[in-house]
This record gives sequence, C-alpha cells and structure tokens, in this order.
Amino acid sequence: MPAPRTPTAKAKVTGAAAKNPQRHNGRSDPKSTPLGQPSSFLDLHGKQAWEGYRAELPWLMEADRSLVEIASSVRGRLLGGQDVGVTALSMLQSILSKMGGTPADRSKVGAPDEEPQEDEFFGNA
Repeated sequence: MPAPRTPTAKAKVTGAAAKNPQRHNGRSDPKSTPLGQPSSFLDLHGKQAWEGYRAELPWLMEADRSLVEIASSVRGRLLGGQDVGVTALSMLQSILSKMGGTPADRSKVGAPDEEPQEDEFFGNA
C-alpha cells in the first residue's frame, strides 16, 4: 500500500515541496467556505461554544461542521454546568486534537496569517 499523500500546505512548510517540486506541482487543496452560523439544534450554551470555537480556531471551515457540532455540544454542556462524564471529555479532547485546537496540534495547522507587524530594524516582517 502506498504512503498517503502529504497535503500541499504541509509539504510547503516542511520543505518537501522544495525538495521534490515535480511531485507537488499542480496540486491544490480542497476549497471550502468559512465556518458559518451555529446549527439550529444546538442549545444556547452549545451556540456559545460554537462562537468560541469560531473565534479560537479561525482556520475551521464549513467542512469541519460535524466535528464543531459535536465539540460545541459537549462544551455547551460544560458551560451549562452539566456533568458530561469521562467518555465525553475524552471524545472532546480527541476532536480538539483533530481540529488543531491543542498546543501540540496547533503547529500542524496552517492558520490564516495575521497582519504583518512592523519590525523596528527590518521593516515589515
């Protein structure tokens, strides 16, 4: 079985695209729209959690909706003061990892660039 393809963004960051440019020419990442409004079935706390994820993880797209719905549901229960249990917390931790929402996984995500900051010695960064 062949090795899975390295995503284009990861290949650029790790230098694999520069090492083997012919392998990565012509590839494009799948397009998706930005994460939209919270799903209607979420309660008030779930919708608050949704907005929290949208602010905390700006790289999430509409294609991530299912994961964000589950994470928002569990986090919403926490925000509402409900007991969620160890299984739900473990699932939430796994989903956050998949979404790039943990410190260890954040480095793997190609987050949108912020405004370039003015450097005192070199101009724009």
